[in-house]
Amino acid sequence: MAVHEQPRRHTGFHFPRGIRSARASGEAANASATTAGSYAFAGLRLLTGSVFLWAFLDKTFGLGYATPSGKGWVDGGSPTKGFLSGVAAGPMESTFHSWAGAAWVDWLFMAGLLGVGVALVAGVALRLAAAAGTVMMAFMWLAEWPPARHLADGSPTMSPNPFADYHVIYAIVLVALAAAGAGATWGLGRFWERLPLVSRSPWLR
Repeated sequence: MAVHEQPRRHTGFHFPRGIRSARASGEAANASATTAGSYAFAGLRLLTGSVFLWAFLDKTFGLGYATPSGKGWVDGGSPTKGFLSGVAAGPMESTFHSWAGAAWVDWLFMAGLLGVGVALVAGVALRLAAAAGTVMMAFMWLAEWPPARHLADGSPTMSPNPFADYHVIYAIVLVALAAAGAGATWGLGRFWERLPLVSRSPWLR
């Protein structure tokens, strides 16, 4: 007697086709948003890095923008004297005046501009760049002292915002770029993190 086997039925749970399609579409949308976010952070990183690098180049060579031609660092000018000697408000006014034009201040300031700029453009050492850049922005914020309504001579400061000025925004951008690992897109971040010294020291990433 012939025995006809009944076709086996799979009793496992399966999402209906419509739900599977919606789930796949959602995953594709999330992946697309992640990619777009990576590109946005990479673009922000490059633009921010160019700000620091341009400031370094202009102050070093006197390109005729913020630093007049012939007044660059290579011509014997001081990158900090004009700014720090002009501080006219805030609790560190006298301190900044005493630092104005000092060689160690010039070197630290220019090294900071160059180091942060190169790190951001290359997409490496973003945590170090964020720390150094935030310290620089903090000192520059103290030098301009946005909370002040009047300068030492009594004239109005014309401060547009007593707290959230562009130094604070730059500092937050630097921290956000480091936290997001923005060096992996359009940068050398992945290669940098694979270096033995960097892989053993997360603070170098």
